[in-house]
Amino acid sequence: MRWLALTAAGCLALTAGPVLLLRYVDPWTSAFMIAARKDALLARDFDYTNRYEWRDVEQISPHAAVAVIASEDQRFPEHSGFDVESIRKAMAHNARSDRTRGASTITQQVAKNLFLWRGRSYLRKGLEAYFTVLIEALWPKRRILEVYLNIAEFGRATYGVEAAAQRYFNRPAARLNREQGAMLAAVLPNPIRFRVDRPSRYVLQRRDWVLGQMRALGGAEYLNQLDAPTRGTGPVGAQSGS
Repeated sequence: MRWLALTAAGCLALTAGPVLLLRYVDPWTSAFMIAARKDALLARDFDYTNRYEWRDVEQISPHAAVAVIASEDQRFPEHSGFDVESIRKAMAHNARSDRTRGASTITQQVAKNLFLWRGRSYLRKGLEAYFTVLIEALWPKRRILEVYLNIAEFGRATYGVEAAAQRYFNRPAARLNREQGAMLAAVLPNPIRFRVDRPSRYVLQRRDWVLGQMRALGGAEYLNQLDAPTRGTGPVGAQSGS
């Protein structure tokens, strides 16, 4: 039991330390970026380069920030890492449908993209839950959103809203308007299949849905709920992303 306790304490220190550090230090890469680079090298694509430029949340358009919350996790200011209601709905949907619906929150996606690998397995899901708890315990909500906005994938080799804004709209992330922010958020369920630069009818419909959800949330004012002492009860139609 003593060795088990020491092992558990050691694992906690080895994992909690980096998570705590990244509350204050901006990550220079992520597990997903490293994996993409490795896959490119294995495919002998030696010209592959990740587009990634960190921007503090104050340097990112609030329209883009609200858009990703509206698209991926409308209960983000309220939950503690897991959206139980969305998980129940996803389980009920998946039990009766061949099309799988996810219920990952923004915090879970940060945990996965930053520390873990692609794919589906019970091990990865368990580690994702573990890192989600650590992140929620050690980071404020605004930091979680800031990291997500910077490491989310918006297309092949394109990570973060600054790189996406420059690539698709030829402008910095700070100058993204509502429609552009919604378009970026619209591809987040699958940024390789869905294209910002060549949007399908589905992507355009999803962009319009995101715009409606942004209005329902109250626009940029919704960001004031982040890290507020008393959080709201959540908007109508709230959901978590895939």
